[in-house]
Amino acid sequence: MSSRPIYSRLQAVLKSEMVREFLAEFISTFVMMVFGLGSVAHMVLKDKEYGSFLGVNLGFGFGVTMGVHVAGGVSGAHMNAAVTFANCALGRMPWKKLPVYVLGQFLGSFSASASIYFLFYTAIEQFAGGDLLVKGPKATANIFATYLPEHMSVWRGFLDEVFLTGMLQLCIFAITDQHNSPAQKGTEALVIGVLVCVIGVSLGMNTGYAINPSRDLPPRLFTFIAGWGNQVFRDGGSWWWVPVVAPILGAYIGGIVYLVFIHSSIPQDPQRLESSVAREDHRITTSPKNNTTTTSPFTPGPGASGPVQVDPLLSGSMPLERF
Repeated sequence: MSSRPIYSRLQAVLKSEMVREFLAEFISTFVMMVFGLGSVAHMVLKDKEYGSFLGVNLGFGFGVTMGVHVAGGVSGAHMNAAVTFANCALGRMPWKKLPVYVLGQFLGSFSASASIYFLFYTAIEQFAGGDLLVKGPKATANIFATYLPEHMSVWRGFLDEVFLTGMLQLCIFAITDQHNSPAQKGTEALVIGVLVCVIGVSLGMNTGYAINPSRDLPPRLFTFIAGWGNQVFRDGGSWWWVPVVAPILGAYIGGIVYLVFIHSSIPQDPQRLESSVAREDHRITTSPKNNTTTTSPFTPGPGASGPVQVDPLLSGSMPLERF
């Protein structure tokens, strides 16, 4: 008898919009990170016998796709604190949702890191001889977070992360812009996954393309707790803060570039070529000889539809925060 009120209260809590969005971001980020970090573990722990850099790109790319399918209809499945910040800063969602989304993403990413650690624990132990190393040929901290290679400086890495995240946000806005050339309905998740994969394949060498504070900071914190030590924060000239700050700046800039130079130039009532030609040349004439009528070649036939209806502007029809 006493369990019924508890169950009812639990149902009421789970119906809350904020709670549902928090859980959606938590689970979708968990899904993305399990597939992504697992693909890195395959590459690192078996000396590329079972994995490769291409495999890592595919793991994260299709991990994003699965995450969007899991929670895209609830929270939009951002899975990325930089994307969430850009949507808030550009008026696509209220600021009050920012901490809810980011907390869900961070906890999901942290939980995924713990899961990968326990799944691959014996392989990590065998690979590094029981040592948890950040640098060197037997390093395993790079399974979880990104680390700066020797050919990059911190500030060059910062600019790299800004540029890559800007490309990510710009393309996400394009993929979901119903008045431009969006992905076909139902394919958005796959296209965004392909976008992440393409960024990694073409531009991921310099910094490991974190492009996401939620992807990098929680796993780094987990490795600190799990025994890799404070070297995970000191390595690379204290590189750790760059994958947190640079993606936020990059996503904001990329969003502004798209909205100012592309979205703002799309007419509110775009004219269709066939519609304008039909209006101009839709003429019916009568032949004096046989009193028959002839129709212009551009006249719509019996099965043609009426005038093209134009949807409202993007901001009123499909919120960009949905992806």
